Formats: sequence, structure tokens, C-alpha cells
Amino acid sequence: MRPARGQNGTNLSTGPTPGTRPRPRLWSTRTQWHTVGDGEFFCPDCGGDRNYQRRTGRKRLTILGIPLVARGAAGPVVECAACQGHFGTEALDHPTTTRFSAMLRDAVHTVALAVLAAGGTSSRTVTGTAVATVRAAGFEDCTEDQLVALIEALAADTGRFLTDPVDETDPCGAALAIELHEALEPLAPHLAPAGRESILLQGARIALADGPYSPAEREVLSTVGGALSLCADDTARLLAAARTPS
Repeated sequence: MRPARGQNGTNLSTGPTPGTRPRPRLWSTRTQWHTVGDGEFFCPDCGGDRNYQRRTGRKRLTILGIPLVARGAAGPVVECAACQGHFGTEALDHPTTTRFSAMLRDAVHTVALAVLAAGGTSSRTVTGTAVATVRAAGFEDCTEDQLVALIEALAADTGRFLTDPVDETDPCGAALAIELHEALEPLAPHLAPAGRESILLQGARIALADGPYSPAEREVLSTVGGALSLCADDTARLLAAARTPS
């Protein structure tokens, strides 16, 4: 069948003539990648922990497939070993699943210790609640004796968990606040609001196990809320909610 033609004999058919090949591009830009590091990260596309290579590259203009002219640097990028996806190096800021679990476990443990340090360890109800909380977070072998011994050791360590002798309104000293911020602040950006609230409420339940909050316990829990990026009003609301029987 002959192709249709216009009034002036112009070929109106679309697409290449059967049996012909498309003409190759004479030029293109290619990137030559070089690996400068590797490790494990949380891949956003895979949705899990994967190996990665950190890569940098040089762009080159190629003519007929031959690299000729440098066109500048490329990267650095993080390349997933599984899906080969490329991501900015900020992807490495997200903790792996394994690391995230450890951070969450350590955060709950630190909060429990801080509340015990503020309220004391004389109440078996309080220490029992703390042990149950810490075990649920991942320290399955935790015992009351271990927590009490750790509190005593920390208190003996130049008074890290004792009342500041200079400022008695600071119930646990500046060192305790530093401990809480170091454990909670790196975790907070990776937690949904409900997750951050849950950590505060776990500490609140330990404090309430033997009765209303003491001033020292309330101060510690306020520090916990701040380290978790909860505003003062939300912290106060959650502490009041924890005190109200469900």
C-alpha cells in the first residue's frame, strides 16, 4: 500500500519507514561514577535497611559514544545496592531500622532512670513499673536490682543525678538534663507526634506509680517533653491526662 500524500505530494505518513532504524544521537552527556565509601542505610525506595555506596562522578560530553569534554562534577550521591536508586547524602541522616530500635530502647531506659533518680527507688511499685517499662522497650533481662544499682552508681559519679547544691530548684542537676537531651533529641525528628508522646507518658506512669508527681518528677518530665520537641502546653496536657484514671 502506497503512503497517503497531500495536495503537493507531501508524504503524510507518520513514523519511520518500515525497515529503517532511528538515527543514533551524535552526542550525549554521561557520568563516570567512583565509589568513595560504603555502609548500611535506610533506603527510602526499598523501605528497609540496605547496603549503599557513596559515589562521586564527573560529567562528560560524549560524541558518538566517545567521552571528550568535561562538564563538571556530579554528586556526591548515595546509591542503594538493591534498587540502584540515587539519593542525596542527607539520606544517611535517617537511622537504620536496627539503629532506630536501639535509640528508642535507650531513650525509654534513660527516661526511666531519670524519673527514678528524681523520685527515689524506695517504692517497689515505682521500681516495678520502671522495670516493666524498660523490659517492654527491649531490655528484656532488666531487674529491679539492676536499676537500683545503676541509680546508686550514677548518683555516686560526682553527683550527676543529685540535686544541684548551688541551685536547689534544679532537682536533678544540669547533668541529668544533658543526659536526657542526648538520648531524646536525636530520636525526636524520626518519631511521629504519637511516638514522642508515648515516651513522655511512659515516664509519667512510672512517676505516678506511688502517687502524685513530686516537684522533682514534674521537673524531669518537663525536661523530657522539651527534649522530645513537645511544647510546654502539650507536655502539661499529657502529664495531666496520665494522672486521670482511664
